[in-house]
Amino acid sequence: MHNFSKKGIFIFLLLPILLIGQKTAEIKHSFFMAGPQFTGIIDEAGEELWNSGRPGARDGYVLESGNLLICWADEILEYNTKKEVVFSYKRAEKSMELGTAVRLQNGNTMITESGTKPRIIEVDTNGKVVQSVPLLPETDNVHMQTRMARKLENGNYLVPHLLAFAVKEYDSNGKVIRSFRTDLEDFGGKADENWPFTAIRLKNGNTLITLTHGNKVIEMDPEGKVVWKVDNADLEGNPLADPCGAQRLSNGNTVIASYGAKEGVKLLELDKHKNKVWSYSGHSVHHFQILTTNGKPLLGKPLK
Repeated sequence: MHNFSKKGIFIFLLLPILLIGQKTAEIKHSFFMAGPQFTGIIDEAGEELWNSGRPGARDGYVLESGNLLICWADEILEYNTKKEVVFSYKRAEKSMELGTAVRLQNGNTMITESGTKPRIIEVDTNGKVVQSVPLLPETDNVHMQTRMARKLENGNYLVPHLLAFAVKEYDSNGKVIRSFRTDLEDFGGKADENWPFTAIRLKNGNTLITLTHGNKVIEMDPEGKVVWKVDNADLEGNPLADPCGAQRLSNGNTVIASYGAKEGVKLLELDKHKNKVWSYSGHSVHHFQILTTNGKPLLGKPLK
């Protein structure tokens, strides 16, 4: 028999009422976004904080210095806090498309160039190519060869290839070390057009992948098994429309860019149980970087 005091019984009975009365703190984010109408920074109130003046960017980041590194199809520019260009790189050939720009720890910049000879390059601070890695996208369609590639801590490269239905991990010589298939029958196969767009290696060793026309986001373990998946069947209002960019936050939540959404939700944050905890419904978002949450910086130093 439980030995509750009268005070303990009162608190026990009152607890559900207290919990119902509690409100979860509202989440507010500021973020960098690359999109077809706007490329810049949105503050926590949803207002434009910094505008590049040039829409249509594909990739980009606020760096730890506070500078912005932004990738368009034809060139990459780095702006300092005075909005002066301090670094630039133009595609090697007019027929090429640039798709990724990531500043590496050694100061070099990693770039993807799609074209007749698709490749990853690393360039130094003067824009000189110091590393070139050939890619195998399995298509001559330049626009559909690859998207958000990232360099891993082991020196390899994680590269999504849309029409190959695969995220491939390359070594520095261009050899495919392993491949994560996105045409598995378990979630619709090729018929669902599960084209991989963004691939991110998580701290737990798994890989987070957005699947554009398939309107899904999946997490795969190192063996290529799906351990987490979200699609519109899990969500109210079918908010996933051509998901492109994604980010896994330190609290385990996943933020997804719904690039194809004409109206309504353009950015969506889900917890691990697929509950919506935050959304943004302004400009269309291709790629993004969450910068602050309720005033606390996450990455980089947002421009003022």
